Amino acid sequence: STRFVDKYFAALFFNYLKLSKISFKQFCIIFHQKGAVMIKIKEIKASHMNVQKFIADKVRDIQQAVGDGLAINALSGGVDSSVVTALGHKALGKRLKTYFIDNGIMREGEPVKVAAAFKKLGIQVEVLDASKAFFAALKGLTDPEEKREAITQTFYKNVFGKLVVKSKAKYLLQGTILTDVDETVAGIKRQHNVFEQLGIDPQKAFGYKILEPLIELRKDGVRKAGRGLGLPESMFNRIPFPGPALVARVIGEVTPAKIALVRKATAITEVALKDIKAFQYLAILHEDRVTGMRNNKRVFGNQIEIRCWNSLDARTARPTRLSFDILEDIAAKITKEIPEVVSVTYNITSKPTSTIEAI
Repeated sequence: STRFVDKYFAALFFNYLKLSKISFKQFCIIFHQKGAVMIKIKEIKASHMNVQKFIADKVRDIQQAVGDGLAINALSGGVDSSVVTALGHKALGKRLKTYFIDNGIMREGEPVKVAAAFKKLGIQVEVLDASKAFFAALKGLTDPEEKREAITQTFYKNVFGKLVVKSKAKYLLQGTILTDVDETVAGIKRQHNVFEQLGIDPQKAFGYKILEPLIELRKDGVRKAGRGLGLPESMFNRIPFPGPALVARVIGEVTPAKIALVRKATAITEVALKDIKAFQYLAILHEDRVTGMRNNKRVFGNQIEIRCWNSLDARTARPTRLSFDILEDIAAKITKEIPEVVSVTYNITSKPTSTIEAI
């Protein structure tokens, strides 16, 4: 029965880490073999999108779902979360409570910058420091899917679950987009914000219902919605940033020191490439140390990998053909300002076979 399928896969999903005998890819294969019915999502292509009709339809849907109640959402400052926050406040006003969860793994100065930017739009954002909870959950983990799942469980069940109970909200507004669903269901990588498409009922698992007004869109459609909502271009045209934040850019175990290092490298990379017409650019911290030289002596230091992508919707991507001068400048600045780093490389592999993020 459908109820059995839901319970079976929810149980399987939430226990595979503990059992450590099944990978997420194997989970997806089993999911398909068992014949579970996937939720069909009709894509709204950006090229055919009536932006104002889309906004009006989603405002109505949110209002009808929430009724006279309260909703809650988490803002990360990324394109999807920014657009869904603006859309939610257009629909509900002060009946939508917006939080910025400072998980300790965001970009440099992100919590303060994002809260200040939305305050200018008349949207109050409460910043909550939850970094200790996230680093505790990530301690000792090296497997990419285990790290993503640790973030998912810490966010939805621990940190945000408590906020929902405190606020008495029954609905969580979330910026899931169609590419998130595609990659999760296909087993490419576990996106932290996909549940119902895996047969998991958030109401049963976490105690609240999730509303996903952007789920029919890909990134180019989300940007058009952001423009239609009147957001500044610096918000809706910002380069994408992963849900697992800088954890997606640390290979191996995540520690505060490694996050601090990749955060510095990210800031340098984003400043250096801000005028490049690219879909996304980022810095990745490799796990193994490599041989380098400092002060004419042999040292073992860290290696940073730079990635810069040309893409429309993140389903496929090609490395941007950056000039060697730009790459040399980035490498020189990173190795000068971050003494722990002795090597900087540039990715030249397309997606597929690579992916945009490392983890």
